Amino acid sequence: EDRHLRLNVSGMIFETWESTLNRYPNTLLGDPVRRETFYCPDRDEYFFDRHRPSFEGIFLFYQRDKKATADKPGKMEKPLSVPVDIFYAEMKFFDIDEAVIKQCLEEEWYSLEEDPYAELPTREPQRSIWLLFDYPESSLWAKIIAVFSVSMIFLSIAVFCVGTMPGFDVDPLDSAMFSNGTMLDKLDRAYEDHLFGVETACIIWFCFELAIRFYASPNKCSFMKDIMNIFDIVAIVPFFVDFFMIVGVSKLEKGSSTSVFVRVLRLFRIFRILKLSRHVKGLQVLGKALFESIGSFILLSFFLCVSMTLFGSVLYFAEPNDSNGWNSIPGTFWYIIVTMTTVGYGDVYPSSLGGKLIGGVTVVCGIMTLSMPSPAIVTNFN
Repeated sequence: EDRHLRLNVSGMIFETWESTLNRYPNTLLGDPVRRETFYCPDRDEYFFDRHRPSFEGIFLFYQRDKKATADKPGKMEKPLSVPVDIFYAEMKFFDIDEAVIKQCLEEEWYSLEEDPYAELPTREPQRSIWLLFDYPESSLWAKIIAVFSVSMIFLSIAVFCVGTMPGFDVDPLDSAMFSNGTMLDKLDRAYEDHLFGVETACIIWFCFELAIRFYASPNKCSFMKDIMNIFDIVAIVPFFVDFFMIVGVSKLEKGSSTSVFVRVLRLFRIFRILKLSRHVKGLQVLGKALFESIGSFILLSFFLCVSMTLFGSVLYFAEPNDSNGWNSIPGTFWYIIVTMTTVGYGDVYPSSLGGKLIGGVTVVCGIMTLSMPSPAIVTNFN
């Protein structure tokens, strides 16, 4: 006979059927013998002096999927208001299956790894090299290397930015590419640009760092799949394309598809700023938070598109056709976007009373729309 059970968790009452708990017989609540330890006969209930908000998530785990079994358990979800470490402790107390705990913690980006040096190469000198380049806190020399690496990243980014300033934008590198001559002549012409020389020094360090980390890595396959290492590779590719275009092409024609490709590829040098995320843990957390918030961003984009079309259509018919150059509905989209995002660029604006009213409503709707994903992003970041 299926009994009705009453669970008292620090004063909060939960009621369910015994068969619901027995679907997970290896857990504390699913094992009748272990559960009996907490039975209070005078109240005919099971009392647990545990964290109530955490138990709401654990209790829902038992109730959620009626077809779940011990071999194929359901999904555990942590309540938003409960810290991960507290919820983990409660799951361990109620003896939830390790696979379920692992799945839950992975979704929360929470690591149980207590030893930060657990995944280290077993042989020398790979172990010492890996500690030097991937664990700045392991030694003084590791900290020095980390600081030097970050300095080289900032230097390469500064070279990329300064190279576009007036007085620095006459590129000897282009002169070398778009001219005839021997390989040495073209290299001499390219290195007349001191910024290119500084960038070469930065790239030499980046290549050395990447190569020695690959040599020392405990798992070569995982190393190549790591997104941080992919950023490292993408950051140095443009330099080698430039270099091989100098030494391998007799003369590059300006305006050709190849020259356009080279110029576009140089934009990828900006990816060097992403190399900082390997040294700054906060950037990694931010990246994971943004990744987890993709659904919120998609919803926000959908609302913006709907609002842009709606308000743009009304504004087009409310304003005189020639007053602001809004000769079509898509022509109003720029004004709607800068208004909804409260930028207020000011290059175009409505002149009629109806247009101004629509602009005011657009601002209010924009504020409400932009505020919606903020709590989700903050929650994911926390």
